[in-house]
Amino acid sequence: MKHHLMVGTWTPPGRIYTVAFDDEALTLELVKKTDIPEAEPISWMTFSHDKKAIYGAAQKKWNSFAVKSPTEIEHQVSHPVAGHARELTAGELAASADTNTRAIFVLAARQPPYAVYGNPFYKYAGYGNVFSANPDGSLAKNIQNFEYQENTGIHGMVFDPTETYLYSADLQANKIWTHRKDPATGTVSLVDCLEAPSPDDHPRWVEMHPSGKYLYALMEAGNRLAEYVIDERTHRPVFTHNAYPLLPEGLPPRNKYRGDVTFTTRSGEYLFATTRSNHFDVTGYITAFKLGPAGQIERQLFIHPTSTSGGHSNAVSPADFSDEWLALCDDQLGFVEIYRFRNETLARVARVDIPEPGFGMNAIWYD
Repeated sequence: MKHHLMVGTWTPPGRIYTVAFDDEALTLELVKKTDIPEAEPISWMTFSHDKKAIYGAAQKKWNSFAVKSPTEIEHQVSHPVAGHARELTAGELAASADTNTRAIFVLAARQPPYAVYGNPFYKYAGYGNVFSANPDGSLAKNIQNFEYQENTGIHGMVFDPTETYLYSADLQANKIWTHRKDPATGTVSLVDCLEAPSPDDHPRWVEMHPSGKYLYALMEAGNRLAEYVIDERTHRPVFTHNAYPLLPEGLPPRNKYRGDVTFTTRSGEYLFATTRSNHFDVTGYITAFKLGPAGQIERQLFIHPTSTSGGHSNAVSPADFSDEWLALCDDQLGFVEIYRFRNETLARVARVDIPEPGFGMNAIWYD
């Protein structure tokens, strides 16, 4: 069977690339390059709940695209990054061409009212942006800009399985935030925020186990994965004092690394995480964990080097239909690789090189 994946870019010109993976022949090929607004390259993309739309974090914009087939992708609308709605403060400064603020992450609700949640990054990134969606999946309007704090820089968010609670990894302020979602409107309200375990952690990504009982925070500067248990009464994450390295022992101190992303496999039995190198002549790494039924980390399986440093990416994307396949993107050279995960062993089985500007950030599995 052939499976299609879509991938975006870090830098202009904006494009969405469709690649096809054949799981019998173990081949990967580029099948379509879709031009999108030139100044809106998508550094992180995600599907709507029904995969009829793609949402993108696109420099100064949030954008949406109708997906009619793997090769028929059409731009619908773009909205500017936002902040405070009434004053010349974070919102207008975030959207200004004179600031370095950029849209960095976008999360789509899987339950009604199917709102879309976005995080700006760098300066003037102290507000999360919430958008309503039209029936066709297109972004409708900015319905809320919820405040974090002035020095916030959220790089990843995740909902609990009921989509009642939203957890945010604040890389710049070194915190993890908890918000509660209004099921009628999709807007959110603050529950709590807590400091990362170490001042040198800087959480970049959060992932939730399908049970809703455990949260995993990937630390960019700490290059480790921290395990949290969710308090049943307050729904706040509580650090279990278990943390696992994203790097093998004995690396020379000249090499600096940045933790990247973490995702569970479809079954929830395994968790993958990656880190990137700041040097093009040094590899990044991919690691995996075996999880218990409730989501507790039972053991770390391996830490394998990736093909390159990973550049800005090295983002792993487990398939949403099987634990067997994972995609990995790189923007140092520009490629997508497919890995097979079987018997707790990882093997790279396919690759397509696309050495174009900014390619490729994260892969999303369409079918």
